[in-house]
Amino acid sequence: MSVQAFRLVCASGKDHLPPGIQIECLECCGHDLYIGTSDSCIHHLLLVEENGTETPGLPLVQHSDHPNTSFTTTRQRQRQLGLKKPICELRAASALGRLLVLCDNTITLLCSELLEPVPGIKIRGALSFTLNENPVSGDPFSVEVCIISSKRRTVQIFSVGQEKVHLVREVATPEQPCALAADGHYLCLALSSRYVTLNYTTGHCQDLFPYPSEQKRPIIKRISRQEFLLAGPGGLGMFATVAGISQHAPVRWSENVIGAAVSFPYVLALDEEFITVHSMLDQQQKQSLPFKEGIILQDFEGRVIVATGNAVYVLISLPLEKQIQDLLSNQRVEEALVLAKGARRNIPKEKFQVMYRRILQQAGFIEFAQLQFLEAKELFKTSKLDIRELVSLYPLLLPSSSAFIRAHPPLHEYADLNQLTRGDQEKVAKCKRFLMTYLSEIRCTEVANGYQEDIDTALLKLYAEADHESLLDLLVSNNACAMADSAAWLEKHKKYYALGLLYHYNKQDATAVQTWVRIVNGELEDKTRADLFEYVVDFLTFSDDQQLVWHYADWVLQKSEQIGVQIFTKRTSEEHLQNGFCPDEIVGYLCKYRKALLSYLEHLVMEKRIQKEKYHTHLAVLYLEEILHLKSVNPTDQTELEDLRQKFQSLLQQSDLYGVLLLIDKIKDTDLHMERAILHGKLEEHEQALEILVHRLKDFAAAESYCVWNSQGRDAHYRKRLFQLLLSSYLTPSTPDSALTVAAVDLLNNHPMEFDASSVLHLLPESWSVQLLSPFLAGAMREHVHALRISQMALGLARAENIIYKNEKLNMREKPVVLSEKKLCHACRKPFQEPAFVRHSSGHIVHTHCAAKQHVNSSIDSHVPNSSKRT
Repeated sequence: MSVQAFRLVCASGKDHLPPGIQIECLECCGHDLYIGTSDSCIHHLLLVEENGTETPGLPLVQHSDHPNTSFTTTRQRQRQLGLKKPICELRAASALGRLLVLCDNTITLLCSELLEPVPGIKIRGALSFTLNENPVSGDPFSVEVCIISSKRRTVQIFSVGQEKVHLVREVATPEQPCALAADGHYLCLALSSRYVTLNYTTGHCQDLFPYPSEQKRPIIKRISRQEFLLAGPGGLGMFATVAGISQHAPVRWSENVIGAAVSFPYVLALDEEFITVHSMLDQQQKQSLPFKEGIILQDFEGRVIVATGNAVYVLISLPLEKQIQDLLSNQRVEEALVLAKGARRNIPKEKFQVMYRRILQQAGFIEFAQLQFLEAKELFKTSKLDIRELVSLYPLLLPSSSAFIRAHPPLHEYADLNQLTRGDQEKVAKCKRFLMTYLSEIRCTEVANGYQEDIDTALLKLYAEADHESLLDLLVSNNACAMADSAAWLEKHKKYYALGLLYHYNKQDATAVQTWVRIVNGELEDKTRADLFEYVVDFLTFSDDQQLVWHYADWVLQKSEQIGVQIFTKRTSEEHLQNGFCPDEIVGYLCKYRKALLSYLEHLVMEKRIQKEKYHTHLAVLYLEEILHLKSVNPTDQTELEDLRQKFQSLLQQSDLYGVLLLIDKIKDTDLHMERAILHGKLEEHEQALEILVHRLKDFAAAESYCVWNSQGRDAHYRKRLFQLLLSSYLTPSTPDSALTVAAVDLLNNHPMEFDASSVLHLLPESWSVQLLSPFLAGAMREHVHALRISQMALGLARAENIIYKNEKLNMREKPVVLSEKKLCHACRKPFQEPAFVRHSSGHIVHTHCAAKQHVNSSIDSHVPNSSKRT
């Protein structure tokens, strides 16, 4: 069988009984063993366990498992009842010091120590009886005895005290019972062919299930509150509650069960040849003990006793912890866990929690060794395994500073992963993948239990060894990797970029950058990042360490001026002030890096909009020098040249801070005519600028654009003057040029509103036809007519307003104003002292000084004394 749960030890042999006498029944109470024999005699023996630590009344799980545990029995006394009938049943009432004896259908009450009968107490007509282990009376000085009466179909309930007994209730049953057990108000009865429960208070009878009539005898065993174990049909041990419900699956016995007992979590059954042990937790048979000629199997206060006709044996329960360990040793994880859970009710809570946690951990390592990783993970999590127990199986994963020592006794039998997998590298790889997953799951949970350094260091080593992408994620997040171990491991596996991240996380930025620089320079080989140079530039850009940035500024600029200059251009203005990156200092430093300097000045002028003449002039001079340099190179990159000229021209047009005269002096002997024209425009030398654009470059579109951008923000007169100058430049060439004529016509036709038409007509050659200038004339006429009509509308509105005012004035003069001493000022409510007054358009009259104070509007009539009447 799978478990050795019990050992059979002889407690009383043949020498304790007279020859030819058979044992009929047993009772055991503490160390007292009572044997009822076939000759109507009761034998009292003292049962003592040797080489053990038995404590009467405690669960079997606390009994010792000494290999030499035995029992000795000492005869105390015996009592012959003199009835010449076998003793049928014995029951001890230890609280009363009494022993109930059934013999010849009569229950006699004896003193349990002296075996003397209690005078005058006999209960006659009893076929069988049982004690109610869950009495309802609550009287500690009495016991409830349930008796199957020889009267047909009745069960009598007696209350038995030390010196008296009285009938409490007599209950009718559907049929004559042949066996019974009691619990509280309930009786479980075996009738002729079926089991029932009966509430003797309410009379409710609940059918359970039938049993075959050919069965030797029914078995009813109370196992817990309102629950019974019954010998059912088909060799099944059935569990049933008083409500007819089964809370446990049945166990399979043999067909000829003689007796049954319960020692949680086991059910024991006796047949003609064996004692079988079944688990109540999973209903599996766990053990089978050969035992012939057995007639009795009973449990007494946690002790299981079995007897033959002339000998008594004790089934010693092995501690559940040892049973569980045996199961784990045989890698029967599921059974061990079921048994461990079932042991909860027999072990104090604190002890159970410690034991169960360890069992879960052992089970987890068993599943792990079998590569059942999902099961192992759940067991490790549930048991809150010290993760170092698992990591310690993997050589070199724990940091060298770890003071971890494995649990004692050990949770498993493996020295390391190689022993566990027997060198199978495929299994080793699977185990490492499992550990990576498990550690990543628990590293930020309570399962980590404070061992963050051990977990993160192990993870780093696993990631580095497996070239796992999560290595970088670990290093850029909050971690507790041991610096010395991790750095050595990363170097070993040539993870130099990750090594730099480790240094950075540990605030060793100088070492980090040095490592990355060596990778970029080819001194170290690591292809983790193809853009590592750009990353280093970004790192320096956002670094607060001024000394570090300046130390590597030359290196990044020598590698790439365009990218390297970002260590200065991407900094905020606040950083420039706080960290000492002064623009003047940077400009001075970048003088030896012309492209970087150009980019930095563009950053200051175009992006930061710094309004300082020296930066604008410096940038313009750099543009000019770079353009001239490109022009001198053969072959010239035309695209780069054009882009640079566009930037130069844009700066010249938009900025007003550079030194115009300086640039004109530098540009005068070059072919940069467009740029020179823009500079002349800045000096308001429009004639010279347009001369260059029209006659030198013949770029008429640029000439028009020149007039547009130069007149932005100026008044209409200034704008018209510019366009008039351009037109004059077209119309007064030194030599006739049809292209200029076409440009002049286009200029007029495209911008008719930018010219004074009357002035233009005096400049135009008489040979030009009206049709040629029809767009210009139409536009000019449209503008002229529009302006004329607008002025006419304004004049008409003014005239209408004047007429309205005149009409209001006439209306006021037609109505006389009568002024008397009783007339009061509408403003101050005082009488008038003088004939002068002011009349509002509303008709109200006020003093002149009140009107002045109120700032009355202009629609009032002012009257002098000559125009007023006094009464």
